[in-house]
Amino acid sequence: MQVEREYATRLVIGSVTIEQRDIDMLAAIDEFGSMHKAADELGRSYARLQNRIVEIESAVGSITERRRGGSGGGGTDLTETAHDLRRRFERHAVELDGVAHVTESVFTGPVRDRQGELATVDTDIGPILALVPDSATDVQVTVRSDAVVLTDPADAPRADGTSLRNQFSGTVSGLEAGESITSVTVRLADNAAIQALVTNASVDRLGLEAGREIAVSFKATAARAIALEGGETGSE
Repeated sequence: MQVEREYATRLVIGSVTIEQRDIDMLAAIDEFGSMHKAADELGRSYARLQNRIVEIESAVGSITERRRGGSGGGGTDLTETAHDLRRRFERHAVELDGVAHVTESVFTGPVRDRQGELATVDTDIGPILALVPDSATDVQVTVRSDAVVLTDPADAPRADGTSLRNQFSGTVSGLEAGESITSVTVRLADNAAIQALVTNASVDRLGLEAGREIAVSFKATAARAIALEGGETGSE
């Protein structure tokens, strides 16, 4: 089973939550040098835009400063605080965008052979060594697509000689290419599938295409289990 996530970027500062709408407002003020022009461009009332400025300033300090008249007329400039706020939001948005493109493959099975925090889970694709909660007996194991490593079967690392303890063989069944990253679906045993997120350069290097046999690996620490309802010792 594949799980996809959707996220919206927000920064919470005190009692104020900064959203994309606020960053668009700051960008418009910066571009047009005027709160009135920014409001018109964004299709908002000047009063609401001004009120939002006051709300944000109550949390972070001054974000605008008036530019008095003169030959070029008056206007509004952003303060360094506002520019810093925009940079922080954009960094967060970039990080979150990376996470948003990550999917999770989910496998279910009973737990056996505990080794401290790790345990083997018998799933449809075979045994998976994963991080498993104490006392869980039946679990769902999730594996993030950005933690999955694809290699040519001839170059697959030995499980006892690498941290990539989970290793499987499969066949590429689909590719979804982005600007620089491709999501690869690999069909494993029992018609189950796992998702991998790789660079487009890796797609070319490995010759990935539908029907291509490929080795799939991931670390035990990249496989995280949660107990299924009723799947813990002593549960009713």
